Amino acid sequence: MKATERRPKQRPRAGEVRLEGQPVSPGVAIGYAAVAHEPAPPSVDMARRDCNPGHERTRLHDAIGRSVAQLGRLHDRLALLPEDGQVEIGSLLEVYRRMLGPSRLRRGIEARLEHGMLAEAAVMQETEALATHMLAPPGRPAPQGEDAVAARRRAGEFREIGRRLVRNLSGTPYRSFSALPDGAILVAEQLRPADAALIDPSRIAAVVTEEGGSTGHTAILLRALGIPAVLAAHGLLAQVRRRTRLVVDGVTGHVIIRPSSRTAAAARVDVAAYARERQMLGRLRRLPARLSSGEVLTLQANLEIPAELPMVAQSGAAGIGLLRSEFLFMNTDTLPDEDRQEAIYLPLIEAMAGDPVTIRVVDWGSEKNSDALSRVGIGHGGDVNPALGVRGIRLLLQHRTLLETQFAAILRAANAGPVRVLLPMVSGVGEVRAARDIYARIGRRLRRKGVEIPDPLPPLGIMIETPAAALMADVLAQEAEFLAIGTNDLTMYALAADRAAADVTALYDPLHPAVLRLLRMTADAGLRQRRPVSLCGELASDPLAVPLLVGLGVRSFSMHASAVPRVKRTIRAAAMDDCRRMACRALEATDGEEVRAMLTAYAHDLRHPGDG
Repeated sequence: MKATERRPKQRPRAGEVRLEGQPVSPGVAIGYAAVAHEPAPPSVDMARRDCNPGHERTRLHDAIGRSVAQLGRLHDRLALLPEDGQVEIGSLLEVYRRMLGPSRLRRGIEARLEHGMLAEAAVMQETEALATHMLAPPGRPAPQGEDAVAARRRAGEFREIGRRLVRNLSGTPYRSFSALPDGAILVAEQLRPADAALIDPSRIAAVVTEEGGSTGHTAILLRALGIPAVLAAHGLLAQVRRRTRLVVDGVTGHVIIRPSSRTAAAARVDVAAYARERQMLGRLRRLPARLSSGEVLTLQANLEIPAELPMVAQSGAAGIGLLRSEFLFMNTDTLPDEDRQEAIYLPLIEAMAGDPVTIRVVDWGSEKNSDALSRVGIGHGGDVNPALGVRGIRLLLQHRTLLETQFAAILRAANAGPVRVLLPMVSGVGEVRAARDIYARIGRRLRRKGVEIPDPLPPLGIMIETPAAALMADVLAQEAEFLAIGTNDLTMYALAADRAAADVTALYDPLHPAVLRLLRMTADAGLRQRRPVSLCGELASDPLAVPLLVGLGVRSFSMHASAVPRVKRTIRAAAMDDCRRMACRALEATDGEEVRAMLTAYAHDLRHPGDG
C-alpha cells in the first residue's frame, strides 16, 4: 500500500461533497472523521544472498512466535464483539494460525533461507508466490466466478500473514485505533483484515476507505461487526481532514463530506430509522415465514464453514439448506477420510436439533486449488474453460473413491438428525443414476458391517445449475428426490456471462426473463412430480426478488444467515395473489431492468401501503 503521506496534497473543496463507493455493511452514521494512516512498510533488501541461514531461521521463528501471540490476543478480544463478529473473525484467525504452523508457506520460507536470503525477503517472496499461484495456477485456467472471489480471498490471506511476519521481523508496529474518540468515523486509505479485527464497534460509528472491495475479508469482517461501512470511495482522502463531518450510508454506498444542515438532519432521521429496523428484524427471529395470505414458506441458511453455525442459530433459519463441503478439502495436505468427515458432519447435524441439514457433496473443478486433491491427481484437468469442463458430479464420477468416502461419512452421521444429500452440477439423467447406484451400494456396505444408518436412506437430490438440467427438470425429478436451484451458475450459463468478468458484468442478471423462465420450468416440474424445490443462489437473499420467486412456484429458500430476517419481513408483508401476478408480468418482460422496476414498485407499496 502506498503511504498516504506521499500523495500530492489537494485543497478540499468548500461545501458539501458527495462520493460514491461500494456499500459493504448496512447502516447510516453521522459523525466526525478520524483519519488513520498506515505506518510505512519497512524497506527490505531483496537481493541479499549472504545471510547466515541459522540466524535467519531463528529470527523467523521468533517472528512466528510473536505473530501467534498477537493472534491469540486478538482472539481474546472476541468476547467483546457481537456474536456474528466473533464467528467471522475467529474463523479468519484460525486460518492465520494454521498458516503459521507446519504448512506449505512455512516450508517454502525456510527453503528460501537456505539460499542466504534475509528472512524478510524470504517471507515476502514466498507469500507473493503462493498468492500468485492462487490467482493464476500454472498450466491451468484462471479461476472464474465465485472461484475467482475465493481465490482473491485466499491470496489475501497469504499476503496478510506475510505482512504480519515482516512487521514482526523488522519491529514495525501495526495501526492502533484505541486513541480514536468515541463515535468517530474511521477514515483510511485502506483497511486490512488485521485492522478490522481491532475495531471496537461500540466506539467506531462507521468506516469508510478510499480503496478496497466488497468481497474481501475486510468487508466480511465489517459486516460481521455490524458497523456501517463503505469501501472504495475514491477521492476520499483529498477531501477529508481530521474532524471533517461525514455522513456514511452503508446501504447506498454514499459518503457525504461536510453535509449541509438539511442533509445532516435527514441523516439523523435515517440513523434512527435504521436502529428501529434492526430491533424489528430481531423480533422476527421466532416468527414463521408466512405470507400475509396465510401460505407458509421455508427459509434456511447456507453454511460455508462450521464456524458460521452460531450465525445460523441467531438468524431464525429453519435448518441448513446448503452445506458446502468444500471446506473439508481446503488448507489440508491429505484427503479427509471417512472418520474425519463424519466427525465434522455429526456435530453440525446435532446442533440443528431436528431441523434438516442438506449436505452438498464436494463441488470441485479443475480451476480450484487443493493440495490434498492435487496430490492424488484430482483437479489438474487443464480445461480451457473450467466452467464447461470437468467439475461437480462429472469430476466425482471420474474419481469415485472421493464420492464413496463422502457418501459413507454422511450416512454414518445421518442418524443424528434429518439429512439430505445434494449432487452438484448435474446436466443429465445418467449422472443421477450413476450417483444413486453408488449411494445405494455404500448404504448396503455399511449395513453389512453393522453400521447403523437411516432406513430408508436420506433423500438424494440434485442442483439445477445448467440450462440442460432446467429444461430436463421433469425427467430429472423422476430420478431425484428433491431439486435445488443454484441461480448463480444458472444465470452465468443461461446468459453466457461471468459476473467476475468486467466486460460482461452488465449482462449477468439473475432477473433476466430467460433465467426466470428456467426457474418457472423447474418449479413446475417439481410440482408435477411432487418433488420439493428450493432455491439457494444469491437471488434467495434478495428481499426484492423473493415475492417474484414465490409467484414462480418456489416455496423454500436457502441464503446467507444474515439475510433471513429481511427476507422474512418481506414474505410476511406479501400476498400470494400479488406474487403470482408479478410472476406472469415478469415472464413477459423484455429484460431484467423492466422486472427490477416492477419489483421495486411492489416493495415500495409493501413499505408504504397508504400511498396512492
